[in-house]
Amino acid sequence: MTAARSKRPRRLAVAAVVATSAWALLAATAAQASTITVGSVLPLTFAPKPFGQVETFFNTALPEKGANLVSPVNGAIVRWRMQGAKGGPFYLRVLHPNGSGAYTAAGSSGPATPSGVGLQTFTANIPIRAGDQIGIDPTNPSDEIGVAEVPGASYAFIFPPPLDGATVAPSGSESGQEIELSAEVQPAPAIASVSPSSGSIAGGTAVTIAGTNLGGASAVKFGSLPAASFSVESDTQITATAPPSAVPSKVDLSVTTLAGTSPVTRGDGFTYTACVVPRVKGKQLKPAKRALRNAGCRPGKVKGPKGKAAKVSKQNPKPGKVLAPGAMVSLTLG
Repeated sequence: MTAARSKRPRRLAVAAVVATSAWALLAATAAQASTITVGSVLPLTFAPKPFGQVETFFNTALPEKGANLVSPVNGAIVRWRMQGAKGGPFYLRVLHPNGSGAYTAAGSSGPATPSGVGLQTFTANIPIRAGDQIGIDPTNPSDEIGVAEVPGASYAFIFPPPLDGATVAPSGSESGQEIELSAEVQPAPAIASVSPSSGSIAGGTAVTIAGTNLGGASAVKFGSLPAASFSVESDTQITATAPPSAVPSKVDLSVTTLAGTSPVTRGDGFTYTACVVPRVKGKQLKPAKRALRNAGCRPGKVKGPKGKAAKVSKQNPKPGKVLAPGAMVSLTLG
């Protein structure tokens, strides 16, 4: 009986550790940024194809359900994959269609060398815009990439690979085939709302930011001021602490990730509130108190005679002082 009792707390402790670890893993996963796949669905059956010359290959038709030939969003490529690759190094390329059959080279990755012909994944940080496509550049004519036979698919090539910023038309194309190349695009962040939408110029207000693609945030700003601290709760929520502000004003919050900085929206405004001490000297007590409250201040101690005709002869602090909302202003009646 004694032995049974001694084992029970141990089991509970182990269960608690497992539960805590699972919760930590869940929280970490929830804070990661979501991505959208662009390019080939990477069919398992493919054949290696030599480039033949140093040129850019890119898919021009992908008939598979759910395949994105072009990026549906603005953002950044954070990972890319290829199959059947041999040789290298290879360079991922972003191509922007100009609507007239040509493509503008909008950027490229650093060099990546596959360790085998199986599925290879490489990290990147390349800006991409909605409507852009991806391509692949080899280093040598003998370099190879996997090509799958897919009815309705097609790919094109540009010789030689275009320089960044250049706009060129394809040199040729192949039908019924697709190159084994895809990329993961992290969409740019966007803020839908902030709550509360106001707080003291002293800072310290805990603000919940709701939006989309907030995971992996590297910076949160209140106007031009960095947040005092922030925590990414999920891909749709961040908790940030407002920094102090020198003046009462309305500012736009922004979130920055690898995919860029959130644009200004109607829901990202935060108003810094304050007590801006008004001039109440010469006013009777009742109007003076009303003026203080309207300015975000509170009437403090009142000295001197309090008859109906009595007026404020002194005030402390002086007019124009910017204080935390609700700061007290003492009055002396003459």
